[in-house]
Amino acid sequence: MLALKRLGFVALFLGFAQVVFGAIVRITGSGMGCGDHWPDCYGSFTPAHSGPNLLVEITHRYGAAALSFAIGALAVTAWLKRRERGVGGSGGVLRASLLAIVLVVVAALFGAATVKLALDPLVVVAHLAIAISLLAVLVVVVVRAGGLGALRIYSRSQRTFRVAMVAAGLTFLALILGALTANTPGAALACQGFPWCRVIGERGTPLLIQASHRIIAFLLLGHLIGVVIGVRKRDEARPIRVAAWTTLSIATLQIVYAAAMVEMHLPASLRSIHQAIGTALWISVVTLAALANGQRFMTDIERIVYESPSRGEYATPEGVAT
Repeated sequence: MLALKRLGFVALFLGFAQVVFGAIVRITGSGMGCGDHWPDCYGSFTPAHSGPNLLVEITHRYGAAALSFAIGALAVTAWLKRRERGVGGSGGVLRASLLAIVLVVVAALFGAATVKLALDPLVVVAHLAIAISLLAVLVVVVVRAGGLGALRIYSRSQRTFRVAMVAAGLTFLALILGALTANTPGAALACQGFPWCRVIGERGTPLLIQASHRIIAFLLLGHLIGVVIGVRKRDEARPIRVAAWTTLSIATLQIVYAAAMVEMHLPASLRSIHQAIGTALWISVVTLAALANGQRFMTDIERIVYESPSRGEYATPEGVAT
């Protein structure tokens, strides 16, 4: 499992970097840095001529290749270890790894469509939706491999799982609306002022998109406050409490940074930080849901100790001498 966990973390890191770098591609206007050529760049994977936009775009493509390689290595390793406990089966690492392979291929195809269709906004948003779905699957891989505190959770918390899934849905919707705001002409400046619109820059669909994005963001913040209160009252396992607090902290930071973007008119070079925080929020909320789901495979000795009536607060399976 250690090898799978390490490969999962590598793929997750590369996936995070790729989503954030995608925002840099958009902000710098480098989406057509290689023209309408894909997957090569003007007929070569190492073009002789260069330019800022070309370098940004081709670096993004190199990152996609590295991510694909990491996910491929993860899937192959999981297949070779499929007979080990916790790797095969419906709740194991293998199926999630294979799903990651499918999603990375679909993401690449949408990347090609984005270039061929000259950055059509809806295709760009769909590309992002697939990318963050891939991140969610990689989080599940890491958790199933025992990472992010999963080894200290031995049962499913149904109530926390339900509220975490609601939080994940709101976060996904906020990210998609944020992408629409960034890619729809006039939407970014449709509502000037924070938290409410003091000046309406443009009405109609652009205003509706940005207003919806803000409303969902505040609904998510309120929901996460309730989640934190709930996991504390239910005395959930420490990894779940940490994940809940981390998610709330990142959501708060995201709203504060959004306010700074609007009120201080931050330059485009700093707007990618907004994407980075949002992506970190997505990873955190999916981690919370995956931990609350509690699907991991215990050894027989772990199950006996966990189900024992005399189990004390600190008598965890890791401390049992065999």
